Amino acid sequence: MDKITVLIPVYNEKESVLELVKKVEETDLGLEKEIILIDDCSTDGTRELYPKINHKVLYHEKNMGKGAALRTGLREASGDVIIIQDADLEYNPEDYIPLVKLILEDKADVVYGSRLLDNRNSKSFLFLSFIANKTLTLITNLLFRAKLTDMETCYKAFRSEFIKNINIKSNRFDFEPEITAKVLKQNVRFAELPISYNGRAFNEGKKITWVDGAQAIWTLIKYRFSD
Repeated sequence: MDKITVLIPVYNEKESVLELVKKVEETDLGLEKEIILIDDCSTDGTRELYPKINHKVLYHEKNMGKGAALRTGLREASGDVIIIQDADLEYNPEDYIPLVKLILEDKADVVYGSRLLDNRNSKSFLFLSFIANKTLTLITNLLFRAKLTDMETCYKAFRSEFIKNINIKSNRFDFEPEITAKVLKQNVRFAELPISYNGRAFNEGKKITWVDGAQAIWTLIKYRFSD
Protein backbone atom coordinates (compact mmCIF):
# COMPACT_ATOMS: atom_id res chain seq x y z
CA MET A 1 0.00 0.00 0.00
CA ASP A 2 1.34 3.40 -0.90
CA LYS A 3 -1.53 5.87 -1.17
CA ILE A 4 -4.29 7.29 1.01
CA THR A 5 -7.38 9.18 -0.16
CA VAL A 6 -8.96 11.73 2.18
CA LEU A 7 -12.58 12.44 1.24
CA ILE A 8 -13.90 15.79 2.48
CA PRO A 9 -17.65 16.45 2.02
CA VAL A 10 -18.26 20.19 2.22
CA TYR A 11 -21.44 22.19 2.68
CA ASN A 12 -21.33 25.87 3.66
CA GLU A 13 -17.95 25.80 5.43
CA LYS A 14 -16.33 29.04 4.23
CA GLU A 15 -15.02 29.80 7.72
CA SER A 16 -13.15 26.53 8.09
CA VAL A 17 -12.45 24.78 4.78
CA LEU A 18 -9.12 26.47 3.98
CA GLU A 19 -7.72 25.85 7.46
CA LEU A 20 -8.96 22.27 7.41
CA VAL A 21 -7.34 21.52 4.06
CA LYS A 22 -4.06 22.97 5.32
CA LYS A 23 -4.21 20.71 8.39
CA VAL A 24 -4.84 17.66 6.19
CA GLU A 25 -1.93 18.63 3.94
CA GLU A 26 0.37 18.93 6.96
CA THR A 27 -0.58 15.52 8.36
CA ASP A 28 2.35 13.27 7.51
CA LEU A 29 1.64 9.61 6.91
CA GLY A 30 4.82 8.93 4.96
CA LEU A 31 2.94 8.01 1.79
CA GLU A 32 1.22 9.65 -1.14
CA LYS A 33 -1.95 11.52 -0.20
CA GLU A 34 -4.92 12.26 -2.44
CA ILE A 35 -7.31 14.92 -1.14
CA ILE A 36 -10.75 15.14 -2.72
CA LEU A 37 -13.34 17.73 -1.71
CA ILE A 38 -16.99 17.24 -2.65
CA ASP A 39 -18.98 20.46 -2.51
CA ASP A 40 -22.63 19.67 -1.84
CA CYS A 41 -23.99 22.87 -3.42
CA SER A 42 -22.63 25.38 -0.89
CA THR A 43 -24.31 28.78 -1.01
CA ASP A 44 -22.35 30.77 1.61
CA GLY A 45 -19.29 31.67 -0.47
CA THR A 46 -17.40 28.43 0.10
CA ARG A 47 -17.18 27.79 -3.64
CA GLU A 48 -15.33 31.04 -4.23
CA LEU A 49 -12.48 29.69 -2.07
CA TYR A 50 -11.69 26.59 -4.13
CA PRO A 51 -9.27 28.34 -6.53
CA LYS A 52 -7.01 28.66 -3.47
CA ILE A 53 -7.01 24.88 -3.00
CA ASN A 54 -4.69 22.77 -5.13
CA HIS A 55 -6.72 19.57 -4.95
CA LYS A 56 -9.56 17.91 -6.81
CA VAL A 57 -12.96 19.46 -6.11
CA LEU A 58 -16.17 17.74 -7.20
CA TYR A 59 -19.43 19.67 -7.36
CA HIS A 60 -23.08 18.90 -6.72
CA GLU A 61 -25.46 21.30 -8.43
CA LYS A 62 -28.11 20.68 -5.78
CA ASN A 63 -27.77 19.86 -2.09
CA MET A 64 -28.00 16.09 -1.68
CA GLY A 65 -26.39 15.32 1.68
CA LYS A 66 -23.24 13.81 3.16
CA GLY A 67 -23.93 10.26 1.98
CA ALA A 68 -24.45 11.40 -1.60
CA ALA A 69 -21.28 13.50 -1.45
CA LEU A 70 -19.26 10.51 -0.26
CA ARG A 71 -20.65 8.32 -3.03
CA THR A 72 -19.47 10.93 -5.52
CA GLY A 73 -16.04 11.06 -3.89
CA LEU A 74 -15.64 7.29 -3.74
CA ARG A 75 -16.05 7.04 -7.50
CA GLU A 76 -12.96 9.23 -7.92
CA ALA A 77 -10.86 7.89 -5.02
CA SER A 78 -7.73 5.99 -6.06
CA GLY A 79 -6.04 5.40 -2.69
CA ASP A 80 -5.36 2.03 -1.08
CA VAL A 81 -6.87 3.40 2.14
CA ILE A 82 -9.81 5.80 2.23
CA ILE A 83 -10.71 7.99 5.20
CA ILE A 84 -13.56 10.42 5.73
CA GLN A 85 -12.79 13.93 6.98
CA ASP A 86 -15.44 16.54 7.81
CA ALA A 87 -14.63 20.14 6.87
CA ASP A 88 -15.72 21.81 10.11
CA LEU A 89 -12.59 21.52 12.32
CA GLU A 90 -14.32 19.36 14.94
CA TYR A 91 -11.71 16.66 14.24
CA ASN A 92 -7.91 16.90 14.17
CA PRO A 93 -6.35 15.23 11.09
CA GLU A 94 -3.32 14.21 13.16
CA ASP A 95 -5.62 11.76 14.94
CA TYR A 96 -6.26 9.63 11.89
CA ILE A 97 -2.60 8.64 11.53
CA PRO A 98 -2.87 5.63 13.92
CA LEU A 99 -6.19 4.62 12.32
CA VAL A 100 -4.65 4.44 8.87
CA LYS A 101 -1.53 2.71 10.18
CA LEU A 102 -3.57 -0.22 11.48
CA ILE A 103 -4.76 -0.83 7.93
CA LEU A 104 -1.35 -0.20 6.37
CA GLU A 105 0.17 -2.72 8.78
CA ASP A 106 -2.52 -5.26 7.76
CA LYS A 107 -3.96 -5.41 11.28
CA ALA A 108 -7.46 -4.21 10.34
CA ASP A 109 -9.73 -3.62 7.36
CA VAL A 110 -11.90 -0.93 8.94
CA VAL A 111 -10.95 1.42 11.79
CA TYR A 112 -13.20 3.94 13.54
CA GLY A 113 -11.88 6.87 15.56
CA SER A 114 -13.85 6.92 18.81
CA ARG A 115 -14.47 10.21 20.61
CA LEU A 116 -15.86 8.28 23.59
CA LEU A 117 -12.62 6.39 24.23
CA ASP A 118 -10.92 9.67 25.21
CA ASN A 119 -12.36 11.06 28.46
CA ARG A 120 -10.98 14.51 27.67
CA ASN A 121 -13.73 14.90 25.06
CA SER A 122 -16.63 14.71 27.52
CA LYS A 123 -17.00 18.51 27.70
CA SER A 124 -16.89 18.85 23.91
CA PHE A 125 -20.28 17.22 23.36
CA LEU A 126 -23.60 19.00 23.54
CA PHE A 127 -25.61 17.13 26.17
CA LEU A 128 -28.35 16.05 23.77
CA SER A 129 -25.79 15.05 21.14
CA PHE A 130 -23.96 12.94 23.70
CA ILE A 131 -27.16 11.16 24.78
CA ALA A 132 -28.22 10.64 21.17
CA ASN A 133 -24.86 9.18 20.21
CA LYS A 134 -24.77 6.84 23.22
CA THR A 135 -28.31 5.69 22.40
CA LEU A 136 -27.56 5.06 18.72
CA THR A 137 -24.37 3.21 19.60
CA LEU A 138 -26.23 1.05 22.13
CA ILE A 139 -28.90 0.20 19.54
CA THR A 140 -26.14 -0.66 17.06
CA ASN A 141 -24.48 -3.00 19.54
CA LEU A 142 -27.75 -4.72 20.43
CA LEU A 143 -28.78 -5.23 16.81
CA PHE A 144 -25.39 -6.43 15.56
CA ARG A 145 -23.89 -7.97 18.72
CA ALA A 146 -21.02 -5.51 18.49
CA LYS A 147 -18.93 -3.59 21.01
CA LEU A 148 -18.74 -0.15 19.40
CA THR A 149 -18.30 2.97 21.50
CA ASP A 150 -18.94 5.68 18.87
CA MET A 151 -21.03 4.73 15.85
CA GLU A 152 -21.62 8.32 14.68
CA THR A 153 -17.95 9.32 14.51
CA CYS A 154 -16.72 11.05 11.37
CA TYR A 155 -13.34 9.29 11.30
CA LYS A 156 -13.91 6.04 9.51
CA ALA A 157 -10.93 4.51 7.67
CA PHE A 158 -11.38 1.70 5.16
CA ARG A 159 -9.31 -0.58 3.04
CA SER A 160 -10.24 0.73 -0.40
CA GLU A 161 -11.49 -2.49 -1.96
CA PHE A 162 -13.78 -3.05 1.02
CA ILE A 163 -15.58 0.32 1.02
CA LYS A 164 -15.86 0.36 -2.77
CA ASN A 165 -17.63 -3.00 -2.73
CA ILE A 166 -20.39 -1.69 -0.44
CA ASN A 167 -23.50 -0.34 -2.12
CA ILE A 168 -24.15 2.90 -0.23
CA LYS A 169 -27.76 4.03 -0.65
CA SER A 170 -28.15 6.77 1.98
CA ASN A 171 -27.93 10.39 0.86
CA ARG A 172 -27.75 12.30 4.11
CA PHE A 173 -26.39 11.70 7.64
CA ASP A 174 -27.96 8.22 7.61
CA PHE A 175 -24.78 7.24 5.78
CA GLU A 176 -23.16 6.66 9.20
CA PRO A 177 -25.57 3.96 10.45
CA GLU A 178 -25.84 2.41 6.98
CA ILE A 179 -22.10 1.95 6.50
CA THR A 180 -21.71 0.73 10.09
CA ALA A 181 -24.49 -1.82 9.67
CA LYS A 182 -23.00 -3.13 6.45
CA VAL A 183 -19.50 -3.29 7.96
CA LEU A 184 -20.69 -5.22 11.01
CA LYS A 185 -22.60 -7.74 8.88
CA GLN A 186 -19.41 -8.75 7.07
CA ASN A 187 -16.42 -10.74 8.23
CA VAL A 188 -13.92 -7.89 8.42
CA ARG A 189 -11.21 -7.04 10.89
CA PHE A 190 -12.65 -4.07 12.75
CA ALA A 191 -10.99 -1.79 15.32
CA GLU A 192 -11.60 1.43 17.24
CA LEU A 193 -8.97 3.89 18.48
CA PRO A 194 -9.39 7.05 20.59
CA ILE A 195 -9.42 10.46 18.91
CA SER A 196 -9.85 14.04 20.12
CA TYR A 197 -12.97 16.09 19.45
CA ASN A 198 -13.87 19.78 19.50
CA GLY A 199 -17.61 19.83 18.96
CA ARG A 200 -19.43 22.85 17.58
CA ALA A 201 -22.70 24.30 18.86
CA PHE A 202 -25.74 24.61 16.61
CA ASN A 203 -25.25 28.39 16.35
CA GLU A 204 -21.75 27.69 14.99
CA GLY A 205 -23.08 25.68 12.10
CA LYS A 206 -23.71 22.16 13.45
CA LYS A 207 -26.22 20.57 11.09
CA ILE A 208 -27.40 17.31 12.70
CA THR A 209 -30.88 17.38 14.31
CA TRP A 210 -33.23 15.00 16.15
CA VAL A 211 -34.75 14.11 12.77
CA ASP A 212 -31.37 12.66 11.75
CA GLY A 213 -31.34 10.65 14.97
CA ALA A 214 -34.72 9.12 14.24
CA GLN A 215 -33.62 8.36 10.68
CA ALA A 216 -30.47 6.71 12.04
CA ILE A 217 -32.50 4.32 14.21
CA TRP A 218 -34.69 3.34 11.27
CA THR A 219 -31.60 2.88 9.07
CA LEU A 220 -29.96 0.55 11.60
CA ILE A 221 -33.08 -1.58 11.84
CA LYS A 222 -33.60 -1.63 8.08
CA TYR A 223 -30.05 -2.75 7.25
CA ARG A 224 -30.00 -5.29 10.05
CA PHE A 225 -32.57 -7.27 8.12
CA SER A 226 -31.92 -6.21 4.52
CA ASP A 227 -29.24 -4.92 2.19
